Amino acid sequence: MAHKPTTKVLEATNQDKGHLTYSTNIVNPDLPKSALTNFSEKTSRQEKVSGALTEKENRSESTKSTRANYGQTANKEEKHKWILSDFDIGKPLGKGKFGNVYLAREKKSKFIVALKVLFKSGIKECNNENQVRREIEIQTHLKHPNILRMYGFFHDESRVYLILEYAPKGALYSKLLSSPNKRFSEDIAANYIEQIADALRYCHTKKVIHRDIKPENLLLGANEEIKIADFGWSVHAPSSRRTTLCGTLDYLSPEMVTGKAHNEKVDLWSLGVLCYEFLTGKPPFESASYDETYKRISKSQFLLPSYLSEEAGHLIKRLLVVKPDLRLELSQVLRHPWILKYKGPR
Repeated sequence: MAHKPTTKVLEATNQDKGHLTYSTNIVNPDLPKSALTNFSEKTSRQEKVSGALTEKENRSESTKSTRANYGQTANKEEKHKWILSDFDIGKPLGKGKFGNVYLAREKKSKFIVALKVLFKSGIKECNNENQVRREIEIQTHLKHPNILRMYGFFHDESRVYLILEYAPKGALYSKLLSSPNKRFSEDIAANYIEQIADALRYCHTKKVIHRDIKPENLLLGANEEIKIADFGWSVHAPSSRRTTLCGTLDYLSPEMVTGKAHNEKVDLWSLGVLCYEFLTGKPPFESASYDETYKRISKSQFLLPSYLSEEAGHLIKRLLVVKPDLRLELSQVLRHPWILKYKGPR
C-alpha cells in the first residue's frame, strides 16, 4: 500500500529564504559511492541557516566538485543525514511510474523543494535499479540554470527520496496543451529551444547524454525559464557509443530505432523533434501504428506546415537528419538565424 505523507499547507515560495546550506554526504548502501551528494548552495543574500555554512562551503566556488573532493568533504565535515521528518510535506506535484513528487519544505531553513518519493519494491520489480542510480549520480553533479537541480537524496527501508529544485510554474507540457492550437508562437518556441540547446551543450561537455528530451520532461521555473528534468534515461558515456534502446518512441532517433550504436547526437535529433512539436502541436513522425512511426523515423519522413517560417523550417530540417554526424551542432543551433531573431537578454 502506498505511503501517504502527512499533509500541511505550504506557501510555495523561496523568496528571501536563500538556499539550503547544509552539507550532506550520504552513502546509500543500495547506491554507488559515486552518488555522494553535496547538498549546499550559497545564498545570494549570504544568509546563514542554523550554523550551516562551514569554512569549506565558503570556499566552494573555488573547489571543483570531483568525486575525490566529495569524499574528502565527507571525512572532514560533520554529516547531516536527511530523514523524512526534516521536511514538512505538502501537496502532490506529480505522479510517476515508481512513486510521487510532493511539495516539501525543509523545516529549519523554510526552503521549498520538490520531494520525489520512489518505492524500492517497484524499482526492483522492473529491474530499474541502475536507472535510479544513474539519475542520482548524474543529476547531483549537473549545475546549469536550465537543468533542474538535485540537492541530495536519502532512503528508508521501503523508499528512496530525491530532494529536487522546485519549479513553481509546473510542466511545460501543460502550457503547450493550453496554448492556442496546442502550439507555441515562434518567439516563445525559439526562446525555449535556445535554453534547452544551451543546457544540452553543457551536458555534453560533461559527457552526459540525456536521451529522453520531450515536453513531459521539461519544467518551468519562477520566471518561466526551462528546467530540464528526469535524467532517468541519461547516461554518462565517456566512450560516446551506446546501443540501449530507451526514451520515448516519437523522439527516438533513426540510429536508436534501427539498433545502431549512438552517441550525444541523439539529443540533437530530439531537439529537432521538440522544436517541431512546439511549433505544430504534434511530433513530426506521429502515425497510427508503431511500425509506421519507426519507418518514418528511420527515413526522416515528415512534412513542414505552410505556416512555419522559413528560418524555423530550416533549423528543424538541419536537426532531423538521418546521419548523426550531419546534424547541426548545438553551438550552431545557438547561432542559427531563427534563434537570433527572437533572442532576448538572458
